[in-house]
Amino acid sequence: MYSYPVTLTPDEDTIMATFPDMPEGATFGDDEAEALMRAVDALETGIIGRMSDGEDVPKPSRPAKGQPTVTLPTLSAAKVALYQTMRAQGVRKAELARRLHCDFSQVSRLLDLRHHSRLDQIDAALAALGKRLEIKLGDAA
Repeated sequence: MYSYPVTLTPDEDTIMATFPDMPEGATFGDDEAEALMRAVDALETGIIGRMSDGEDVPKPSRPAKGQPTVTLPTLSAAKVALYQTMRAQGVRKAELARRLHCDFSQVSRLLDLRHHSRLDQIDAALAALGKRLEIKLGDAA
């Protein structure tokens, strides 16, 4: 669900990794493997910026044939899903905190991609929004 296509471009002695769906997320590596490894952090950083600014997080576009993708870690994907659900329903952090009977700062941490929240807490937050978290197992790429 959150696998974003990556464009790899030679740039002098490095490989530049950029995202067509998230232009602000860019990084580099000494080779393609390193660029792709660093791309996960660049993608998360771009998403963090959009969430901090209250902007939409774009859904990933379909990659071109053979184009590499970078997938958000499961916890980050759950947090983005929570953020997008809140935006779609017009629910602010304070309202979600009220529904969960918790402190505003706890909801802020649930939306912080750098904070290691528990999945059951995100599940409870989604339930308070009338949603449920589903995890799907697939083959490794």
